[in-house]
Amino acid sequence: MKSLPAGLQTFLNAGETTMAHCWRVTRTDGVVQGFTEHDENLTFAGTTFLAASGFTASQIESSIGLSVDNLNAEGALDSDTINEDDLAAGRYDDALVELFWVNWMNVAQRILLSKGNIGQVKRGELAFSAELRSQTNRLQQRTGRSYQRTCDAILGDSRCKFNVATVTSSGAVTNVEDNRRMNVSGLSNDTGGFYSSGVLTFTSGLNDGLRFEVKAHSTGAIALWERPPFLIGVGDTFSVVAGCDKSIETCHSKFGNTINFQGFNLIPGNDYLTRYATRDGSQRGGSIFND
Repeated sequence: MKSLPAGLQTFLNAGETTMAHCWRVTRTDGVVQGFTEHDENLTFAGTTFLAASGFTASQIESSIGLSVDNLNAEGALDSDTINEDDLAAGRYDDALVELFWVNWMNVAQRILLSKGNIGQVKRGELAFSAELRSQTNRLQQRTGRSYQRTCDAILGDSRCKFNVATVTSSGAVTNVEDNRRMNVSGLSNDTGGFYSSGVLTFTSGLNDGLRFEVKAHSTGAIALWERPPFLIGVGDTFSVVAGCDKSIETCHSKFGNTINFQGFNLIPGNDYLTRYATRDGSQRGGSIFND
């Protein structure tokens, strides 16, 4: 149960109805935008909440317990606020959304109703709709480490500790096929497969700043797992990080980073665990590794 600020509670007790909802959206790239259902712009907490955005919301569904509360928001596509290109580029995926209830006569009288993240986004020719998921949705996400033979770290993160700058190269597109496969030039290491399972980031063109996983790399050619939202152009530049298949062999031979390997490669496989006892001396209860 929420407790209203004293000033807001006193105002509501008087029977006034000058209240409006405001939404603050913080994208994963750091851009902050404000929207309100009021007919004039409102400013508070360092954010201007725009009235001309056509931003509306459905009834808020809230429940006791750990079930996920949902709210659907709809708005018009506008080049100055939320546009189709930003939605297509995924710039609103998992963006933080804060919902305020504000007295538009005195914006100091307000309360934060809920906070969550954008889930599924649908867009049409003139408008979009977005699902807002409450913070309890995070409790449904799998967290923690996996007990597996392969590494569960991300190449270059705090657990891997490898310096990815040493295996990052710049390149340029020389030919494009179906907006997913492209011929490239300028790679510092163009050995076939070196960048397979890596990450490519465009540094110019319509997809500037967007990142994509590399499906396959062969000499002079790269294929992405998914098509970028905008057309790749000849001459577009990019940077690409070498790929890692998470195996101990690759960690040792390709990166020389075995000491930081985050997998459990010495786990006996199911075939070994299900073997029955034999007299060949292979099951003595000792170390499999030392054998």
